[in-house]
Amino acid sequence: MNDDLITGRLLLLMPTTSYRIGDFLEAAERLRVDVAVGSNQRQVLERYSQGRTVTLEFKDMIQGVAQIKAYNDDYPLSAVIGVDDETTLIAANASQALSLPHNDPESVEATGNKHSFRLRLANSGLLAPRFSLFPVTDDPERAAQNSFYPVVLKPLALSASRGVIRANDSEQFVSAFRRIRTILEDVGTGNETARHILVEEYVPGDEVSLEGLLDGGHLTVLALFDKPDPMEGPYFEETIYVTPSRLPADVQDAITGTAIQALATLGLREGPVHVEMRINDKGVWMIEVAARSIGGLCSRTLHFGAAGRLEDVVLRHALGLSAPKIEQDRRATGVMMIPIPAAGVLRRVSGIGAARVLAGIEDVSISIPLGDSLVPVPEGNKYLGFIFASGDTPEAVEIVLRLAHNELEFTIEPGG
Repeated sequence: MNDDLITGRLLLLMPTTSYRIGDFLEAAERLRVDVAVGSNQRQVLERYSQGRTVTLEFKDMIQGVAQIKAYNDDYPLSAVIGVDDETTLIAANASQALSLPHNDPESVEATGNKHSFRLRLANSGLLAPRFSLFPVTDDPERAAQNSFYPVVLKPLALSASRGVIRANDSEQFVSAFRRIRTILEDVGTGNETARHILVEEYVPGDEVSLEGLLDGGHLTVLALFDKPDPMEGPYFEETIYVTPSRLPADVQDAITGTAIQALATLGLREGPVHVEMRINDKGVWMIEVAARSIGGLCSRTLHFGAAGRLEDVVLRHALGLSAPKIEQDRRATGVMMIPIPAAGVLRRVSGIGAARVLAGIEDVSISIPLGDSLVPVPEGNKYLGFIFASGDTPEAVEIVLRLAHNELEFTIEPGG
């Protein structure tokens, strides 16, 4: 039971397409927190929900913040949380306007713009790739002549590896540049981040993901995930996450130290963070930071004893609630984000039952409905679903995730 006094409502900001809605609302219910959801599309039951949902303009910062302030006049807020990349900046600005705990909006903005992120870290002393910025209207052949190789071309603000492409030479550079330009045109954001393409030096090595919580600038590491599948390109779709990490203790310490330095340089001080790094013989390289918790349904791999799930931890911190000690799960856990193998229309999924009965598999969740169109990376940013597993060792978890995935068969009709 929650014995802390909460004087206002919690507002969760998330797009209607978010994977995270259910898990955060369940956490709010466990904590008996008064909660509302702010989204970018009007909800079907909004007129009957007595202020539990509110439609907001995420793409217009001034208007969106004004809408949240107006909502606060009717339903006083104790915290505003941006759950996805699309909402972290508006949450920071709204919290600042309402004098609620928050990160500096400029710091949050730097995590959502890959070029701003690189500029912030340029003089930090951290290992980071060389980079260049090109207008999306630039001649790709001219840009290719001025580039170093191998490189990774990236849009400035898309997520889930959308539009991220490796190029080993000028021919591949030109092809990748034109492809990203088309993706940005199709997305149609119309803002400044859609007008440039970032080109970074390709960094070889093993990739890890650190999940953490900042409290007054102090970082608590909640989990360190290994990503056992090589991420060498040409595209960079993530698949398997397994924790605890199998890296040596001194390497894990270096990873944590790098994350702490990067977060301090960015000026982030509060709330969940998701940090991507690569490790090779030169050390730990900073790849990306997000001012939010882990995406998709991946948080379901994390359990913290009496402190509950990741969403419980995030909500307690945002609301300033007292919290039980965060205890790491004694078992290894992991998730496979099921990649989309081909474009088309999803007609059938078989083998789910066989995958679920494998020892160590906790669940198999298919997140794209039958009949929906599938778009692989780099144009797409979705997964077919998620496989969850636990076991005595990280090795056992990785093995059973792969076995479960091998049981699944997807019937995809070309077209769509």
